[in-house]
Amino acid sequence: MRNISRRTLLTGIAVGAGAGATGLLAGRALADGPDIGRPLLFRSPTLAPFVDELPMLDRVSGSRIAIDAVSSSHSFHRDLPPGATLAYGDGYLDPVITAHRGQPTEIRFRNRSGAHPFAPDIDTSLHGLSERDRVEIPMSLHLHGGVTPPASDGHPELISRPGQGMTYRFPNRQEAGMLWYHDHAMAITRLNVYAGLAGIYELRDEFDTGEAGNPLGLPSGEFDLPLVLQEKIVNSDGSQSIRSTPAVPQGRWEGGAVGDVGVVNGKIWPETRVARGLYRLRLLNAASFSVWDLSFSNGMVFWVVGMEGGLLDAPATTTRVRLAPGERADLLVDFALLDPGATVELRNTEDAAPQAAQIGAVRMPVFLRFRAGAVRGFPGPVPATLRGGTGQPHAMGPVPAPQVVRNVSLSQPSDLRLPPSIMSLNNLRFHSDDIEMPRQGTVEQWNIVNATADPHPVHLHLVTFRILGRQAINTLAMCAREPQPPLGIKWTPDPDPFVVEPLRGPEPWETGFKDTVVCDPNSVTRIVIRFPTAEELGFDPDATFTTDLIQGIDGHGTATHHDHPGTRTLQGYVWHCHILDHEDHDMMLKYRTVT
Repeated sequence: MRNISRRTLLTGIAVGAGAGATGLLAGRALADGPDIGRPLLFRSPTLAPFVDELPMLDRVSGSRIAIDAVSSSHSFHRDLPPGATLAYGDGYLDPVITAHRGQPTEIRFRNRSGAHPFAPDIDTSLHGLSERDRVEIPMSLHLHGGVTPPASDGHPELISRPGQGMTYRFPNRQEAGMLWYHDHAMAITRLNVYAGLAGIYELRDEFDTGEAGNPLGLPSGEFDLPLVLQEKIVNSDGSQSIRSTPAVPQGRWEGGAVGDVGVVNGKIWPETRVARGLYRLRLLNAASFSVWDLSFSNGMVFWVVGMEGGLLDAPATTTRVRLAPGERADLLVDFALLDPGATVELRNTEDAAPQAAQIGAVRMPVFLRFRAGAVRGFPGPVPATLRGGTGQPHAMGPVPAPQVVRNVSLSQPSDLRLPPSIMSLNNLRFHSDDIEMPRQGTVEQWNIVNATADPHPVHLHLVTFRILGRQAINTLAMCAREPQPPLGIKWTPDPDPFVVEPLRGPEPWETGFKDTVVCDPNSVTRIVIRFPTAEELGFDPDATFTTDLIQGIDGHGTATHHDHPGTRTLQGYVWHCHILDHEDHDMMLKYRTVT
């Protein structure tokens, strides 16, 4: 078969989507090879659901924390042996880091990894990669959602290799919320994160303390559960598959793999026992590709109390919440609605993205099961408000009026390479200098024009924003009027003449501060961002830094000089699609906030 990418393949074929996800194990396949019913897909072996207990993730806190990235192993299911992983600590997805507003955290990071678990899958034709990366893994730690100085933000070109490390300094001056940290190295982010380099970062403050009797009346302790949701394809030997289709040869970039098993805190389809009372569930979509529409199997109501940037003004009552990769949702769920011994599942009702569905990918339908015990738990009640009252943070206020309106685009151009298909922001490659340069202290509206057939979650480093809404557009008419030029020439079409519906406001759970937004296919998503000043931040967001900040770490943990080839000055932050394959090739651009 020719060396073509899945994305290119899908533009020229129309393979049936195969059987729908009519049951938990519907359409399952032989291990370690293509599904004979859907030969363009690799599938996991048949595994029994709900036989593993939900892991409780270890926690660490303190002003100085050591994090080592190591080669490790992990069993994702009772019936699977341990397979090779990467890890930030002693266990998969450990540790949860707890920090407090106004108390800086210093992370002393060291790369102590061996060869990459996905060494044969590395595409060395991608920007910045080489044969060296198969055995000397580049890493860059990013605090996703952190308001962080540029030198500590996990710039994709500020990397540490085995035997090296650096110190990351997080000011923690922002409001409480669930952040997460993960690898962000250039063109290898998906391989590193999928292998295991991800963890939760809980930021607390005087309102949301995480302790019993906190001013907001929220559940704490055992009733406050972080849930890291992933999708994977696993093999019968316990290893993970980064590939989803034999249509893309090993070692070539793939546009994103849909997993066929749901993984929560490192276990496939686990079960957890809950007391009959109110729980706070912190959900993170840590997948590489899929958007999920999450609900409970019995249709019960729950409340969203916060998203990426912290708490909402008041709980949003709903029966569903939609999460794209990188997004988080802070939920209150009342398990007192269940009888003792009754169960309920957290399920996904969103089908696979259109281009993945064309080769037979189907919805991954379930993540975990909750079983109610006889014991009464946290009694509640659900708070009426979360902001603006006594003992609460300030209300969010109205969305500010923008001073600048900026159009940006998401597209799928081609390049002179094999396979030719890539993903792009503004029709540019990462190394472009034709970048956005908003002024500090300015409020901007970004119209994110998605000219593709798939959803894309867009994440901006440094800032949070508010969602104005979304509108479908006539993409064909727009491209006919404003044709997309050759790759490398900026393309930011004005979507306004081509909208085909009124503005749809944000979903009830999207009314707060966000750092990632899902941009639907053939649509414009409008967000409003205020770019903070250096005085407000306590650091210069436009400061320069150099790649020679990397230090070697010897066997005793002592810093040693490291002569980093190609040392150069870096500046600013990045924005990108959080489908990690897209970020890696090449849906990521730099940006600066200037004075």
